[in-house]
Amino acid sequence: MNSLIAFCLFAVLAVALARPDDKYTDRYDNVDLDEVLSNSRLLQPYIKCILDTDRCAPDAKELKEHIREALETECAKCTEAQKKGTRRVIGHLINNESESWNKLTAKYDPENKFTAKYEKELREIKA
Repeated sequence: MNSLIAFCLFAVLAVALARPDDKYTDRYDNVDLDEVLSNSRLLQPYIKCILDTDRCAPDAKELKEHIREALETECAKCTEAQKKGTRRVIGHLINNESESWNKLTAKYDPENKFTAKYEKELREIKA
């Protein structure tokens, strides 16, 4: 169950199966992202998989294959729920998991062509 929840976190970034209307599947749209984002034990195995620093569950491996496309297309194949979830996840990573965000950015957008937009929009101002 924990691996399913963690997979769902990243499913909002990109999903494994395209639907006939050229959207990613919506079967994970109702995941409680707060639970996943607040639990490092659920979040970290998927980050490590996506960074190729640990083994991957089959669902995470499939997800990893679609992240670059989702970033490059601004989640064009995402449902509205996935787009909102993507912003929440990326915002969380930028503001609370900066080391992981930097590693993910270096791997999937080394020229910072796509992720700079997210950083500008989603970075919280810390007083």
